[in-house]
Amino acid sequence: MANLEQLKQKYSPVISTIQEFGEFGAKLDAVDLAGEQLHIKGSVPSQVIANRVWDVIKQVDPTYSDLKHEIATTGGADQPYTVKAGDSLSKVSKLFYGNVNKYNEIARANGISDPNLIRVGQRINVPPLS
Repeated sequence: MANLEQLKQKYSPVISTIQEFGEFGAKLDAVDLAGEQLHIKGSVPSQVIANRVWDVIKQVDPTYSDLKHEIATTGGADQPYTVKAGDSLSKVSKLFYGNVNKYNEIARANGISDPNLIRVGQRINVPPLS
């Protein structure tokens, strides 16, 4: 039987992922025990970020039998993003999808014909992967 600290350690990548998206409105409301399961309660601003958190959960433990999660999605499917200095669509793809090679999905969704031509301050929408 695992205790709270052991479960928090096991699922630390999930907790960190939610916290990483804090600048976009993700919130971690509770991390505690629910019986013998780790209970994570929070919210994320889009389906894109919810999918990213879910991917991390499955990477930690595909059965996640010792996890009870309540992650609400407070916004729509797409995740708005403003391009910053040093960004590329590959970098944005890595952040939201965990995979640098999905940048064409972002380019297509935003009508960007050349993924290498984005500019600082440009607003784009990151779509959920189909």
